[in-house]
Amino acid sequence: MTQIERERIEKIKHEAQRRIWVTFQKEGIHCYPAAATDPALKTGDEYDVSFLGTPHRHIFHFRVWIDVVHNDRDIEFIQFKRWLEKLYREGTVQLDYKSCEMMSDDLYLEIAARYPGRAVWIEVSEDGENGALIKYETHRPNINIAI
Repeated sequence: MTQIERERIEKIKHEAQRRIWVTFQKEGIHCYPAAATDPALKTGDEYDVSFLGTPHRHIFHFRVWIDVVHNDRDIEFIQFKRWLEKLYREGTVQLDYKSCEMMSDDLYLEIAARYPGRAVWIEVSEDGENGALIKYETHRPNINIAI
C-alpha cells in the first residue's frame, strides 16, 4: 500500500460517521379514530382497516440511533437505553393513542434537548411488524472522498 492510499484510508476512518443504537419495547394502546369513518380506510373489502378505530393493544418496538464522536463512546448505550425507558416509565413521554411517527417526534424532542446537535434516527414499529423510521439529521461536512 502506498503512502497516499494509507492517508486516504486514514482520512475515511477519521471522518466516518459513528452512531450507537439501542432497542427497547413498550406496551401501549393504539387507536386511529379516522379509520372508523374515512372511506379510504373503511372500504368494506379486503383492504378495510376500520378496526383500527377501536382502541387496541400493541407492543411498540423502538430502535434509536444517535451520533457519537469517538470509539470510546461518549454516550454509553446501556445508560442511553435506560434513560430512554425511564422517559416512558416516569411519563415524560407517552405513547398511547399516537402514531409511530408521533411517538418518534416526541422522543426526538427529549433526546435533542439532552444531546443537542447530534443526528438521531428513530424507528418505531407496532409489534415489530410495521412501523416508521425518521432520520433527524444535522449537517455534516462533505468529505468528498470516493470509496
